Amino acid sequence: MTRLHVDPSHLVPSALTPPISKSDAQRALVLAHLTGAWPLPMLQEEPEEFLPADVRVLRRGIEALRLPPGPVRDVDCADGGAPFRIFVTQAAVTPGAHVRLTGTPRLGERPHGPLFDALREALGPSGLVLTQGNPWPVELRAPTTTGEPVFRVPGAQSSQYASSLLLGCAALYLRERRPWRVELIGPLTSAGYLELTVSWLRRFGFTVEESASRLEVTGYRAPEATPALPGDWSSLGYLLLISWRTGGSVERADVSSAHPDQALLPLVARVGLEAEPGPGGTLRLVGTARDGLVASGKECPDLLPTLAALACVLPRPSTLSDVGVLRIKESDRLEGIQGLVDAFGGSTTLEGETLTITPPTESPPSHFEMDSRGDHRMAMVAATLSVLSGVPLRLTGPECVEKSFPGFWRQLERAGVRLS
Repeated sequence: MTRLHVDPSHLVPSALTPPISKSDAQRALVLAHLTGAWPLPMLQEEPEEFLPADVRVLRRGIEALRLPPGPVRDVDCADGGAPFRIFVTQAAVTPGAHVRLTGTPRLGERPHGPLFDALREALGPSGLVLTQGNPWPVELRAPTTTGEPVFRVPGAQSSQYASSLLLGCAALYLRERRPWRVELIGPLTSAGYLELTVSWLRRFGFTVEESASRLEVTGYRAPEATPALPGDWSSLGYLLLISWRTGGSVERADVSSAHPDQALLPLVARVGLEAEPGPGGTLRLVGTARDGLVASGKECPDLLPTLAALACVLPRPSTLSDVGVLRIKESDRLEGIQGLVDAFGGSTTLEGETLTITPPTESPPSHFEMDSRGDHRMAMVAATLSVLSGVPLRLTGPECVEKSFPGFWRQLERAGVRLS
């Protein structure tokens, strides 16, 4: 496996560019497919370094669904949890679709049962066949008719199940011209991502009615224009912190975005870092860190590793709550955060669902090492900590950033980081 040496000793201020938001792009891809806006022009024009692998995975899947009826279609979902879950529902509501899905061992280990159960309950009586190997392949044959227009799914483990099913409701509304709904069972984790789905449905012309535990697609009117895609706020988290350290700025930072990871701005404001707009629509962080962080995994789970990197260079301990959700990501990110803090010379205390991060009590180490374990976010978080602290990093497995930010290492070089 590749090892990368990250040397942050020659930083320079520069304007850094994030990729398009994969969360937004995945929702827009599905809705463009359903409403006749395919292919999305902005994805056709986007350079490869700004097109996350997860977006390419979902695009390949939808292209398979758009082919004329024929033999079973094989779709490799790689390590993409969101594209896999979104695509499964779209295949299930495409009349007569027959697909066979594969992916990495880690993707197969991640929980998908609640989504599968919701699809079988709603569409099984109409003829849906959904089988799973150990763990691959997952094979699905879609019915040509449907029954009661409702999907029921628990919300505690992941909001991706509800988002996937709600996009399925949009497909079924267009096909049948009757309302379809998602009923949530129990509390909802990462509610912001479900709200992002609702926002995109409305931007594409769908009427969505919401209550405490129910979302229903009840209408559609074609929009005047195809909505534009924003920059990725998950990636902006790394770049904003890096630009704070270098005195630079970031592009594509849409502060009106509905992405949950925009929560970075109010969270870092509490420790003394303020967002300041610049020329040409750029944004930068300014200020001096004077306190520790407080954040919750219920609101922004993908942001917690980024915040953990910042916590290592803050003057006081930080507290991350509701961290159990981190265990079921591309890697066990809770374990990854603890390993990162330990490698940097800090310490962590885990009590139930609450993780306390204490930065090094003495000087930072002369260098530190980290294994990404194939997790894109942990690789970029380790590099972010290297830049924030000025401490060289030896990273094992840097290739995994392809999943969400193919051009990440190029952006670091723009900031003066030397890679070898």
